[in-house]
Amino acid sequence: MGLLSSTVSVTRYKIEGKLEDPILDTIAKGLKENVIKDVDEDISEKKVGWTSFENPFMPDFRGSSFVIGTHMVFSLRIDKKVIPQKTIRKHYAIEAAKRLAESGRQFLTRDEKKMIKDHVTDTLMLRIPSTPHLYDLIWDYDSSSLCFFSNLKSANEELETLFSQSFQLSLIRLFPFTIADLTMGLSDGERDNLAKLSPTNFTG
Repeated sequence: MGLLSSTVSVTRYKIEGKLEDPILDTIAKGLKENVIKDVDEDISEKKVGWTSFENPFMPDFRGSSFVIGTHMVFSLRIDKKVIPQKTIRKHYAIEAAKRLAESGRQFLTRDEKKMIKDHVTDTLMLRIPSTPHLYDLIWDYDSSSLCFFSNLKSANEELETLFSQSFQLSLIRLFPFTIADLTMGLSDGERDNLAKLSPTNFTG
């Protein structure tokens, strides 16, 4: 989901922790060390990493290219490869038939079948292109807040993991319960009562 899309979904986060000075250098280091790696010549099914907001397919975090005004703006990129099971079965059948013809046998062992399937899958993974998924984010360091332009559970989980890995900071997803907990100065008893509340269904 892009920041400049005509319709957007946004997940808001509170950030816990502080970065070492100089702040921009620390952020740049975290981005560069966890930049997206090319998966097209790799047998991996998925790669996750940071990329540039303005040039997401040629990420460059030199200087302060990720700074816009008083905010940090960059993107999470998730590249995935998906091979249809029918395609795997087709190439497995061809490869298994070749192996039987070469050996003169009628059956393959379980280990041989697994080895052929793994070989077929790895070969196809190298041949098919990946599909990139881009999710922009805006980070306001001064207010310890972040807006992530997706509500997808899988994308949010990848963001939270990579953000912690890159910057040693924790993301707290904001929704009514966490906002009340963080901003209202609740006592322990009030916090316990808050945790027991359940959403009200307003549909008839």
